[in-house]
Amino acid sequence: MGKVFTHMTMSLDGFVAEPDDGIGELFEWYEGGEVTVSSASSERSLQVDEAGAQVLREWIDNTGALIAGRHLFDMTNGWGDKHPVGAPVVVVTHHAPDDAAQRWPNTTFVGDVASAVTEAKRIAGDKNVTIASSKIIQQALDLGLVDEICVSLVPVLFGEGVSYFGKLAKGHLLLDDPIVVPGRRATHLTYRVRR
Repeated sequence: MGKVFTHMTMSLDGFVAEPDDGIGELFEWYEGGEVTVSSASSERSLQVDEAGAQVLREWIDNTGALIAGRHLFDMTNGWGDKHPVGAPVVVVTHHAPDDAAQRWPNTTFVGDVASAVTEAKRIAGDKNVTIASSKIIQQALDLGLVDEICVSLVPVLFGEGVSYFGKLAKGHLLLDDPIVVPGRRATHLTYRVRR
């Protein structure tokens, strides 16, 4: 069985987006190298350094389902029903779009985070589940549903914006020492959640 992990690109001061949801310089590492990594989207390939390519290939090859919040889903127009990682998407929302079955037949809509993780694990089978929305990540952490936290840390300070992490309902959450993959314009960190 695969793992449930989070992955976001984050500024050094802890933000995954600007206050208006803009990404600023966060994704420059996707275009800052000499190695091409194909995505499931025919319009998008990534040009990263060798370290970034290693991280992205592992993520793309091993992700069987991705969980997102409704806000991110709406901002991306549901990735046209095909997320760049190539895995089916499970969206946490209280109100699925009326035309969901016609417009996004490969996307599953559920009402809460626990149901999203259960459904994503079913879809993913032996592969991993990635959670890619900060509010959903926070809820999954509070519910004890996350196995690993992954951060692509970018050398920029935003000063304000959308935080990767927020207040934890149960207090401190202990993590193991990081696995560190240094790269150009991003340092990739993976922390296993202690149980």
